[in-house]
Amino acid sequence: MPENPIFSPRYDRYPSSSANGNRAWRYGDNVDTDVIIPARYLTTTDPDELAAHALEDLDPKFASKVQPGDVVVAGQNFGCGSSREHAAICLKAAGVSAVVASSFARIFFRNAINTGLVILTCPEAVAATEDGDEVAVDVESGLVSNRTKDLSFQVEPLPDFVMDIVRAGGLVPWVRARVGEPV
Repeated sequence: MPENPIFSPRYDRYPSSSANGNRAWRYGDNVDTDVIIPARYLTTTDPDELAAHALEDLDPKFASKVQPGDVVVAGQNFGCGSSREHAAICLKAAGVSAVVASSFARIFFRNAINTGLVILTCPEAVAATEDGDEVAVDVESGLVSNRTKDLSFQVEPLPDFVMDIVRAGGLVPWVRARVGEPV
């Protein structure tokens, strides 16, 4: 079976927000998978190529300006649309440390977990965050902090079994570790 590059060592662990916080990229409701990664780029599975086109139809500057550890903050129904895993892969490969949204489309939620992309549901943090705010996400405790406005929001952390998958870098590396195969 050919290797999927998203599960290479470069992408094998979830990024954590730095102690100093990171930029929030703020978007509205119903950000669908077609604008997260446009269909014209689905001919590749190369994470770097996908990352180069992340959100380009919604925010043309995102892919060239996003920094490792930045956080996408969005409204309701983030990731609606098709079931493409490419959407979660491109955000993770771009260096996004987490997506915080008011709600997620179910298939995107599962694809994010499967690829090791951190996602948290926190409508209060979304409402309080503007584009460019400095934010920090503590995935382990479920704390989302807006450092620009000196606000913190406690969300229910992901369950332990889900965090185990995210910590492993996604479902495939988690399974490989459990069966003793090299990751």
